[in-house]
Amino acid sequence: MSTTESSSRKRIGILGGTFDPPHVGHLKLASHFAKLLHLDTLLFVPSGEPWQKESGITPAETRFKLTEAAGIDLARAFLYLKIPTLIGIDRIEIDRAGPSYAIDTVKALRERFGDEASLIWLMGADSLSTLPSWNSWNELLNYVNFAVASRPHHDLEANRSTEVKDLLLQHQTMDASSLENQAFGLIYVDETLAVDLSSTNLRKQLKTARNSIEAEVIPSHTLSLIHNLGLYQ
Repeated sequence: MSTTESSSRKRIGILGGTFDPPHVGHLKLASHFAKLLHLDTLLFVPSGEPWQKESGITPAETRFKLTEAAGIDLARAFLYLKIPTLIGIDRIEIDRAGPSYAIDTVKALRERFGDEASLIWLMGADSLSTLPSWNSWNELLNYVNFAVASRPHHDLEANRSTEVKDLLLQHQTMDASSLENQAFGLIYVDETLAVDLSSTNLRKQLKTARNSIEAEVIPSHTLSLIHNLGLYQ
């Protein structure tokens, strides 16, 4: 693979997760990096069989539909904000048998988009902190770049392990535009966007204080689908 600069290089953002449910935090992160990194395409990748999550996860096909609904709201936001990024909801992990590992996904997406595309995995700072627990975590940067958003009440400096410190030392860039011009191998940490990406706490809140929080934190089309399907009660 080449890591040389190319003005015609495709820039593909990848936002993976259980999306159980997708919420405004996901859309804020997506919008921020779509604009900052001039993404050509943004792919939401709902996990098929989350290997690190607790039991009781909503079925994959339902989560896919919820993510599609959130994509409608995001597309409207992009239109309003004049962000030209295309949005896709990808079935790659749902259609793949077995546990959903990021390493399998990035390998498949690299094959799909070719050697020259800049593939940028979007994540919160807490995910970066727990990266050494991921399957084949130290191979991921051979296929993608990382764009990391800070999270409220999460001190990346205090919470990162020796492995993550070493990873940042070798791969971190302070220039976001570097990710546009390199196919893989860089990490950019954005301190300007503090978003909470936890769906776990949101599911608990939906069961206890549903009406007081849902419209503020859940995209409207996703919220309608949640009501129609009778989810999270």
